[in-house]
Parts: sequence; C-alpha cells; structure tokens
Amino acid sequence: MSEVKLRLGDQLVEKGLITEDQVTIALIEQKKTGKMIGQALIDLGFISEHIMRDMLGEALGRDSIDLTSVTPDADAIELIPKQLAQRHNVIPVSFNHAENNLVLAMKDIYDVMVLDRVSANIPAAINLVPVLATESEISDAIDRFYGYEMSVGGILQELATGIVDYDSLDDAEEYSQPIVRLVDALLADAVKREASDIHFEPENSFLRLRYRIDGVMFQIRSLHKDYWAAISVRLKVMASLNIAENRVPQDGRISMRVGGRTVDFRVSVLPTIYGENIVLRVLDRAKGLMPLENFNLQADTFAKLRLLMSRPAGIILVTGPTGSGKTTTLYSMLNFINSIEVNIMTLEDPVEYPINMIRQTSINEVSKMDFASGIRSIMRQDPDIILVGEVRDSATAEMAFRAAMTGHQVYTTLHTNSAVGAIPRLIDIGVPADILAGNIIGIIGQRLIRVLCEHCKKGRPAEEFEQIIMGVEEAITVFDPVGCAECFDIGYRGRTLVMEVLTVTDELDEMISKKATMLEFRNQARESGFKTMPEEGLRLVQGGRTTIEELSRVVDLTAALK
Repeated sequence: MSEVKLRLGDQLVEKGLITEDQVTIALIEQKKTGKMIGQALIDLGFISEHIMRDMLGEALGRDSIDLTSVTPDADAIELIPKQLAQRHNVIPVSFNHAENNLVLAMKDIYDVMVLDRVSANIPAAINLVPVLATESEISDAIDRFYGYEMSVGGILQELATGIVDYDSLDDAEEYSQPIVRLVDALLADAVKREASDIHFEPENSFLRLRYRIDGVMFQIRSLHKDYWAAISVRLKVMASLNIAENRVPQDGRISMRVGGRTVDFRVSVLPTIYGENIVLRVLDRAKGLMPLENFNLQADTFAKLRLLMSRPAGIILVTGPTGSGKTTTLYSMLNFINSIEVNIMTLEDPVEYPINMIRQTSINEVSKMDFASGIRSIMRQDPDIILVGEVRDSATAEMAFRAAMTGHQVYTTLHTNSAVGAIPRLIDIGVPADILAGNIIGIIGQRLIRVLCEHCKKGRPAEEFEQIIMGVEEAITVFDPVGCAECFDIGYRGRTLVMEVLTVTDELDEMISKKATMLEFRNQARESGFKTMPEEGLRLVQGGRTTIEELSRVVDLTAALK
C-alpha cells in the first residue's frame, strides 16, 4: 500500500504540483492520523480536492468528474433515493437506457460494500459505472439535485403554480429557480435523444419547441408564451449574450456537461414578429469525432477513401448540401491520418470540435481574416495537410489550388448535388479547367439517411416496383419502420452515410482539361468503377439497414432507373 502512496506522491512532485518536502510532511501526518496520503495532502492545504481527484483518476486508470459543472439527469436521480445517496456519499450522474449503465460518482470507486448496497437498491439489470469525485462535491450535489423537481414535466407543473424570479436567472447554481432547471433539463433531454438542433419558436400565443433528430424535425412540446421571456433570458445568460438587446441577431456558445461528458451548443438568436427565435446546434464531441472505421462504409468504398488519403499532394473535395455530414467526414479523415509526423492546419467557420495536435483557426469578422488570406498565412506555417472549411468564391478556390500545386494535401467542402457536379461548379466559380486537371485527387459526394431501429424493424417480401428500383429479379426481403421505446416510436434510430467516391484518373483529368460534358464525364467515371449515390443507397436497402422511402427523401432515385 505504501508503494502506491509513494507513487502518487512522486507523480504529484513530477508534475510540479507539490514538493518532496510536502510529501514527507504528508507521510508523517498519515502515520499519525491513519489517513490516506491524498486526504493528508488536502487537509494540510498542499493540494486542492479537484487536482487530487484528477490525479487519483489518472493513477487508477479511471475517470474522474467535476460535479460542479454537471447537469443532473432526472432518470438517474430517480433510481437512487436521497437517503441512500447521503448514507454512502454517492450521487447518480447519468443513466444510459440503451446500455443500462448508471454512472455513479463516489469518493472511493473500489469501496465494494458501498457498490453492493447501491446495487441491492436498483434493478438487477442495471450496471454501475463508478467515477471519482471529491467528498465535498458529492455532498453539495446531493443538496443541489435532490429536493427539486428535475424532469421537464414536473418543472412545468411547478412553474404553473409559481412565480418566475428574473434576478436569479444569471446564477447557474440556483436550482431553486425552476426556469434554470427547465432549460438544463431541455438541453439534457435533447442530447439524450441525439438531437442535432433545438428550436425555440415563439408564436402569437405559445412557444413551440422542436428537435431535429436524424435530419427530421419533431415537435416536442408547446409551452405557454409567458414562459418565453424567462427562458430566452436564461439561454442568453448561458451563452454570454446581451440580455437587453432583442432587435438584432446574436450568436454565442454554451458549454455544459451532460451524461458525464462535455457538450457544446452553438446559439443563434434572430428577432421575429412574435419575439426572438433561438436555435441551438448541438455539438456533441462524442458524436462529432467518429473514427472512420465506424462509418460502416462498404468495403470497396472505404478502400477508395484510404487510397485518396494516401496521395501526397492535391485536393480532396467533400460535396453535399447543408447538414449532410461533410464536416464530420473531414474531421474523421483528418483524425485517421493525424500523427506526430505531419503538420495539419485548418481554417474553419467556426472551429466546432478541437482535435489534439491539429492547429485549428476560426474565420471571423473580428480577426478580419477570410479563407483566401487565411490560406496565404497558413502556407508560411510549414503545413503538410491543410483543411479549408469551404470553397465559396474564386479567391478561396485559387488559393486552395495554389496550395495543392505546391505539394500540399488540401481538404475542403463544396456545395453541389453530386461528386461529378463539383467540376462544373468549380469552373463556374472561376477556376480554369487546366488548373483543375491534375490537381484534384478525388471527390466525395454524400448524404445522411436514417437507419431502421434494430429493435422493431419488420421484414416483408419486396414489392414489384421495389425490385425494379433495386434492379433485382429474385424475391428479396425488405424492412419497414415500426416504432418502439428504443427509438421513441419513430421507427428509425441514428443515421448512416450514403457516399460516392470519385477517384480522378488520368482519363478523367484529360476530359476535365477538354471541358467534356457532365454526361461524358459520368460515363467515363462509371467505366473506371465509380458507383453513384443511388446505387450505394440501394445496397443499404437490400442489406435491411434503411427503406426506399427514406432513401428517396434525400437521394434522387430516378438516376438508378436510367
């Protein structure tokens, strides 16, 4: 046991947090009082509880959590009574219904007796996931989270009989104020439902709340108009916006911990005839930074993607409309090739997800820097790989291609309907055809489509028109959405990519320089093994992952019938 204690002390000394003399003093104190060395260091005032918590978590290889910034999870709080939490000084942090995991904050994650007592008071199917927290933070969290209604329905009922205290809306710890808890509960609920956007929409006599889940808008609640003034003030306070200004648009950012992880919200406020419309984009790093291997791409598509990334110089374009996952794809590709041997630099509007070892720069009006001037500056920073958020104009396109022509690998996005459509779009922007030829490595076209819920999807024989669309003659099974508790009765849960990858070959380069028509270009691409987005999507339908109806919502299937 003494070796473990000495090792912890040595780690603190190595990090410059305490001195060797302080470790010696703490060891003497520990022998006199019988306390753990960590507690002795805290009591002596040599180190704070927060630093000790993080260091213990690192030494034990377990997660630690800062409870002061955690948003309470009503489902988790309901599982453990207040008396049990107080008796054993534990606090439930979050409950994952899909995996049946309950995250439990404890001061000693190896206290088997406490874990047994808690397990005995919750359903047997639930798995406890202990995380480290300080004793004082747990006590404060119990006082804060228990005794107040945390569910959205319960808070609304409380609001119906209470009076809003506007003065307390700027105090994040004031859980006695129901509006504070209501906003936290709504944001946490949206994250749990895996919403990508939260819409607060004031109408003449009520407030509409909608979530965008898997690309489709769903109305979640209608609230009384009287609540909107307090809710909007609370959201503005959280986003550090001007609460007195309601005539001009404002943009801000909220960061909070939901379910034990940090989630950011990009806030946009826009005045309308019935009040300010507020939309929050959910930037969940756990969802946004996905490994490329988790995209569930077809084996041949994934192989083409890896081949493009292995090329040393040139431009890789990712195309698709707004909300088609272009940024997520780019981040995942950069993460795949990110290593200590290469210098990766990005220009984004704005930076959404920080990535280790990658130098990321935001384009904004305050810095007076646009994409074109940003690329010029980055070129002086000795980059190997450059990401340009979007090619919007001829100046940006010119600088991006200049970077590619000087031996850099450039990743960027373009708003077009297909991979093949990127060529005429670039020419329309003002890039000469002879510059395009030889400098584009490949073009990716993509869409996001909803995936059928695995818990409730129902199989049936394909109808004749479905077989015609899929180009099959034999009888096959297709699946329909049903709806269950796991997918909130929608029938779909999650989304996947439909991706077409066009590798620009020498033959295609020659056609670009000669300004061939799109039809000629597409036919030559097909001869090179190019599979279109409708073809890739129909492979997912045949695999039972989605439906023709869902695919046709985002992909033009008429091309598959030609």
